[in-house]
Amino acid sequence: MTTATPLTVSVPTAQLRDDLGELPDGVEVVIWDMKDAAPRERFDMVVPPYMSMDGVIEALSSVEVGLVQSQSIGYDNVEGRLPEGIVYANASSVHETATAELAVALALAAQRRLPEFVRAQDRGEWIGGGAPGLADRRVTLLGFGGVGRAIAARLKPFEVELRAVASHGRLQDDVEVSPIGELAEVLAGTDILIASLPGGDATRHIIDDAALSALPDGALVVNVGRGPLVDTDALVDHVRRGRIRAALDVTDPEPLPAGHPLWSLEGALVVPHVGGATDAMRPRIARLVRRQIDRLRAGEEPLNVVLGG
Repeated sequence: MTTATPLTVSVPTAQLRDDLGELPDGVEVVIWDMKDAAPRERFDMVVPPYMSMDGVIEALSSVEVGLVQSQSIGYDNVEGRLPEGIVYANASSVHETATAELAVALALAAQRRLPEFVRAQDRGEWIGGGAPGLADRRVTLLGFGGVGRAIAARLKPFEVELRAVASHGRLQDDVEVSPIGELAEVLAGTDILIASLPGGDATRHIIDDAALSALPDGALVVNVGRGPLVDTDALVDHVRRGRIRAALDVTDPEPLPAGHPLWSLEGALVVPHVGGATDAMRPRIARLVRRQIDRLRAGEEPLNVVLGG
C-alpha cells in the first residue's frame, strides 16, 4: 500500500483554513499572511493573500517552496519575478463565472442607462427616454480564454451578434474567433467590445487610439481583464468627445486616483476591480486548494501551472 506524502501548506487567513474542512492525516496547514516571518522553513504549497502581492515575492525568497497557488487568474505581476525553482499555479476555475457576470452586468447597465437613472433617483427625478439595449448588438470579445468563453455563454441568450478575437482564428463553442491581426477590421463592425485578456507586455495598450478610432460612434468598451489593456489617455479623449462609452472593472492606474477624469466623465462607468469578488469565491478557492493538496499527496502534477514546472 502506497503511503501518501506528508505536506505542509500555508494559507493567508484562518477563514480559508476553516473552509478547507477536515484534511487527511499528514497535511499540516498553517496561517501565514506573508507579512511576518515565515512560520516554517519549507512549504509544499503556499497560498498568498488575494489581490495583494505586496511583499509576496520577497517572502517567497526567504523560504523553500514547492508550489505557489494563487487566488487570482492573472499573473502578469509575478512573471519574471519568482525565485528560481518555484512552480506557480493560477486560480483558473475560481473567478471565470463571477467575472463573466460582471462583464454582462456592466454591458447591460451601460446599454440600459442605469447609471443615469440611479443619479436621477438620487435627485428624486423621473426621467424617460430610450436606450441602445443589448439585443441585436454586435458584440466582440477580445480574448477567448476561460473568462471570454464564460462571457459568451451568458451573452448568447441576449440575442446578440457574437464574435471574438484571440491569438489565433478558429470556431469554438459556436463562436467565430478571428486572429488578433484582424482586430481593426472586426472593431469596425463592433457595437460593444468586451476585453478579458490577461495583462503583460504582449497586451499592453492593445486598445489604443487606433483601436478606439476603429470603433463606430457610440460603441461601448467594457474591460474586465487588466487596466493596461487600454490606453487610458486615449480612452479619456474618446469618451470626453462623446464618441464612445466605457464600462470598466479595471483601470490604469489602479486604484483610480481621486480627481481622475474617468470618475466624472459622462459615458464612463467605473467599478473598483470586483470581477471575482462574490460569495462564490470562498468555496471555489477552497475546492481548488483541496484538489491541489490531493494531487500533491498522490505525487501528481498540480493543476493550472502557468509559471515554472
